[in-house]
Amino acid sequence: MRRRGAERREVIPDPKFNNKIVTRFVNICMQHGQKWNAEKIVYGALDVVAQKTQKADPIEILTKAIDNVRPLLELKSRRVGGATYQIPVEVRGDRGAQLAMRWMRNAARTRKGKPMQQKLADEILEAYNGQGTSVKKKEEIHKMAEANRAFSHYRW
Repeated sequence: MRRRGAERREVIPDPKFNNKIVTRFVNICMQHGQKWNAEKIVYGALDVVAQKTQKADPIEILTKAIDNVRPLLELKSRRVGGATYQIPVEVRGDRGAQLAMRWMRNAARTRKGKPMQQKLADEILEAYNGQGTSVKKKEEIHKMAEANRAFSHYRW
């Protein structure tokens, strides 16, 4: 029998925007425990977004971008009688946001030739407009889930 699941800790809102989504995004962008560096990158990216869009609230743009990248379905591997099937499973809201932020971070990191603040800002703006690598990844996952819909009866 399995033990109880881990308790989810509540994140503290970030100091600049007083927003929990920004704190989660900072934590996702953090490497080697250097939170100050991640904060510098995320805040810089949000400043660039605010300048480029001429809007007062970059948080609104960030949340819209995350919503555009958030997947509704994901694939889980399930082994049935020696064969492994990719089974489409619905994504919970908090996990969907987590995946969306991770994909945006990875897409920004794979870009070349600019500072990370600029790359992250570009990815946020592209996701806000429904384009970009992270949105393509979401669509790709949805296509694969649609293709494997026949195995959905193996869901547990």
